[in-house]
This record gives sequence, C-alpha cells and structure tokens, in this order.
Amino acid sequence: MRLVPMWCALVLLAACGEMKSSDDAGNTGGGTAATGGGTATTGGGTSGTGGGGGTAALDAGLGIGNLCSYSYSAFNASPSVNATSTVAWSCTLTARSIAANGLPDHEVGVFPNNDCPNTIHPYLVAASVPLVPVNTGTATSAMVVGYAYNGVKFDPGTAGSCSTSTSTTTCSLAGNTGTWNIEALGQSSFNFGVDSSNAHVQPTGEYHYHGMPEAAVTRLGRGAAMTLVGYAADGFPIYARYGYSTPTDARSAVKAMTGSYRLKSTPDTGRPSTTTYPMGAFRQDYEYAAGSGDLDECNGRTGVTPEFPLGTYHYYITDTYPFIQRCVKGTATGGGTMMPPGDGGMMMGQQGCMIGQTSMCCGDGTCDGPETHADCPADCP
Repeated sequence: MRLVPMWCALVLLAACGEMKSSDDAGNTGGGTAATGGGTATTGGGTSGTGGGGGTAALDAGLGIGNLCSYSYSAFNASPSVNATSTVAWSCTLTARSIAANGLPDHEVGVFPNNDCPNTIHPYLVAASVPLVPVNTGTATSAMVVGYAYNGVKFDPGTAGSCSTSTSTTTCSLAGNTGTWNIEALGQSSFNFGVDSSNAHVQPTGEYHYHGMPEAAVTRLGRGAAMTLVGYAADGFPIYARYGYSTPTDARSAVKAMTGSYRLKSTPDTGRPSTTTYPMGAFRQDYEYAAGSGDLDECNGRTGVTPEFPLGTYHYYITDTYPFIQRCVKGTATGGGTMMPPGDGGMMMGQQGCMIGQTSMCCGDGTCDGPETHADCPADCP
C-alpha cells in the first residue's frame, strides 16, 4: 500500500441519515506526562497503558511527551462494536504518530439504525503530525481535523447537501454536490443517526465524531477540567469543552468554552426555505464574529494547558457551533495513510474498503486514489 500525504488522507466526508426534499502565536511549551491508560472498555479486556514522558531523547520540558508513549488494546463488548479496539501513539524527534484500527474504546449507540444504516468496521489508521507545530496565523480548511487519543477521527463535515432550482429544493445526504452544505448537529431538519457521543458510522464502516465525544471524555475521568482528547492534523492539541477563564493563568477558574460563530440575521440569497429548513441546517447559515465567544475561527486560542504549562496554540471541541473546528492554523507536514480514504459521493449502505477486503475496488472504485480492478487488491489488502 502506497503512502499518501496525511492532508490528502484527511479529506473525508460523512454520509449517514435520511433525505428530504421540498418545494419552496503557537510554539509548544512545557508539559507533563500524557493522560492515558484507564480502565478496560465495556465487556472486560485489559486496560491500556498510558502517559509516559516520551522517549529518553526528548526534552520533557517541551511538553512533547504527551501521548508519546500511549497504547491500548482491549475488547469492546458494546454490541455495535464487539471487537478489540487498538491504538498506539509514539514520537520521533520531529513527529507524533498514531497507529490504530479506528474502533472506539467506549460504549456506542446502536448501528445500523434507521437514520444511519451502516455497520462499524475496523480500518487502518496510520498517520503522523508535527511534534512541534508552528502557528502560521492562517486558517486552512479541513474536514477531518485530527484524531482522538483512542484512534477515532474527528470529522465534523458531512457529505450531505441541498441544491435549489426555481422553486424546487433537492437534498441528499451523500455526494456533497449541492450548494448548501448540511450540518450534522445543531439542527432538526435532517437526522444523521448520531449516538450520545455525537458520532455515527460512514458507509465504509468508520465510526467518527461530529461533536463532543462524550463517552471518550467521561472515560478519561477528568470531570470539569481541561481534558486533552487528541491531536489535530497540524500537531496542535485538542481539548474538550473546558478551558481556563484567563488563557495565560492556570490558576484561573475553568469554564466551558464557546465558539465565536453565530447564525446570520438574514439568510443568504438563494437559500432553501427557512420555513422548511430553519436557520442552522446549513454551514452557510453561520458567520464568524470575532470576540463573540472565547475562540478564533478555528475554535482555538493560545494559552497554557495542563500538558503545556508554558503555553501553546490549541483547539477546543465545544457545545456550540462549530462543535469541532473546520480549519487548522498550523501546517500538516506529516505523512501517513488511512483506509478507507473517505465516503464523499458514496451511496448510503455501499460497502467500503475494510481490512481484509481484496475485491470490488473497495466498493467505490477508489482507495488512495483512482484505481482499476487490477490494482485495487494491492492497494486495499
């Protein structure tokens, strides 16, 4: 299987749910050992090994030991998983790497369900991000923005969209070919079948988070405290919900972070009817309003964290839009592969590239790029 740049591997879209139509300055700083380990998942198994200060060659004072030595392998007896979840994080002098099978280490909802007719399957996650990321100050769009510590991807966008023609609106939760991009969360016009961790399953079997990964956060057991839940594609850390009220003061009170996006006061021209699809149904319904919340346009800010007491740029998953950030501020220089490469344009229920599959060109004719029936098995073992 050939390697592709991580940024290419991270351009993935989700597609689950029902369809409707209608007529109408960021250098890393100090740190402690990683949060990790914990108890075994639902249904027994052995607990993971966590934390660690990284490798002996690395300067622990840079805070780069976090998740530099974390591994987990245990059986998840949640009926929709019923398999072993595995993940391992490691570091070199320049990169932080993850190897996982994409299966969550916590209880999940029922899949398939009426609004997400897909079954969870393992898949290969093998990617690297910069160990010492640099904040470029420029926001770069991303759909899949990184990985949770358990190997599950953060994938906030969807493959759903609507198009309008005269007085007719046509919507599809697959293909992403329309003008108006459907949001997975924060709206009631479309049902994507997410579970209590704001996650669901792509047609290829990939369980992924669209918002706050509640069960993963609970499993870490930090309560109302800053909780590191993973790393973004540019190498900066991602935290869940809580941050210091004063970004530069670790002694300040902890509070729930809010994004700086708001619904537009007036719908964009050509938007489908707000009577049928109330504001918030589409990505285009939101606008960034600097200073209206705690965070920047990428749901991040610079400040101190438990793992980086000297300060670093970092992201937050919030209970408000955009939930998980849609852009990154650093540069993704790492490389890696991930199978399958995404489900944009795939129909619901269509089989994707799964570990062990050696035929059908991984269901949609692509795996790491355009394929033929002759070379697909070699690229999708």
